[in-house]
Amino acid sequence: MDQSFRTISRRGDVSELYRLIQRDGNVLRRFDEVEFIETPLLVAADEGCIGFAMEMMKLKPSFARKLSQQGVSPIHLSLEKGHKEMVLRFLQMDKDFVRVTEKNAENKRLDVLQILIRMLKKDYYREEVNRKDEDGNTALHIAARNNQTQMLKLLLSSKADKHATNQSDLTALGVAEQHNNRESIRILRGRFIPGVSNIKSKWEKQIAKVSKQSVAILACFC
Repeated sequence: MDQSFRTISRRGDVSELYRLIQRDGNVLRRFDEVEFIETPLLVAADEGCIGFAMEMMKLKPSFARKLSQQGVSPIHLSLEKGHKEMVLRFLQMDKDFVRVTEKNAENKRLDVLQILIRMLKKDYYREEVNRKDEDGNTALHIAARNNQTQMLKLLLSSKADKHATNQSDLTALGVAEQHNNRESIRILRGRFIPGVSNIKSKWEKQIAKVSKQSVAILACFC
């Protein structure tokens, strides 16, 4: 991306964007021709420029699914930077943007999950954290498989159902036992319970009152 485009994307200058388009109607086409590239949408997502990002989405919705050279998508970058309103706007436009796979998909971070949980209404906890993927796995199953103990605690404190089974008829505990993930087994058997109330209280106080969002958002980050 040339410096002028990067500058207007960082400033969120929609007027200048259209001036560039008037000078060259194909100015955005070259971004589609490269598989991994920093797009104006990614820059706007990094800066939290909602108006510019939404305008770019109207012009080039394909940019929402493009990854940077570092394997980062616009919605995941917004999540990491804590731009909650931008994340919600992305999800309102297309709920499946959250499923765009990052290059380093196994390196999922607890802070991203925490942001998502804070964005959900208190009454919407249970429905969202227990949604299943195509294999019947909930976020809890995935965290148990990967032995992500802090995520397990956070999910359990957010009303994740540890009795839910996947298509192999395994609960999260069954998955943890299958992989011999001892710490996850201990947590799922309930031995961390004294700390749960504190975690639960902490997060419930921070829940934002936002619109209902959809499909297995949390499972994508475990």
